[in-house]
Amino acid sequence: ATGSGQAIHRTGARVSTLVTAAAVLSWLAVGVWIYLLLGRGFFWVFREPPQLRPADLSTRRIAVVIPARNEAAGISRAIGSLLAQDFKGRLRIFLVDDHSTDATVAAAGSDHRLTLLSAPPLEPGWTGKLWAMQQGVAAAEAAGTFDYYLFTDADIVHAPSSVSQLVARADEGGFDLVSLMVELAQGSLAERALMPAFVFFFFLLYPPAWGTGAAGGCLLIRPESL
Repeated sequence: ATGSGQAIHRTGARVSTLVTAAAVLSWLAVGVWIYLLLGRGFFWVFREPPQLRPADLSTRRIAVVIPARNEAAGISRAIGSLLAQDFKGRLRIFLVDDHSTDATVAAAGSDHRLTLLSAPPLEPGWTGKLWAMQQGVAAAEAAGTFDYYLFTDADIVHAPSSVSQLVARADEGGFDLVSLMVELAQGSLAERALMPAFVFFFFLLYPPAWGTGAAGGCLLIRPESL
């Protein structure tokens, strides 16, 4: 009887320990969710940036640098959206063909504001996209002086006010860098399944309200800061 009582006591102690551990883990999980919801800059609340009324931007000079590899399907729309900006200053586009094997260059079209470049072979220590971007920067430096560089991807279609709003935001806030998260394509089933999770975790890691991250697809930066 004594042995049975001791076994029951030991079993009861183990059950109590497990219940305590489960309770601690449960409250820990609750604490983590409270922190995520309230302590990460409300990253989960989608915010459209307010539209600014820019001052006179006619003296601003912007160099748009677009690295492109095999972007024939969308490059025409991307370039066209930039050429159709309501921006009143000087806008030059430097499209860097990064060894495309399709008709990216031909699809880009022609305009006096568009400069087409071919990226040289990749040098050691560089990655492909950044190497192509550097060629665009070098071409912009050779072409003149610019107030800002706008780095944007070859598959992004800009709203007509995109450039003027970016520049106005940088001017008004005295910012060296302004970045906007673009609306990602969700045409296929895989994109509709994966893109919301990608954006969720991107904002979780880099809450926009904290100014801790920048989206490389749309990035305006002052040359001296670059």
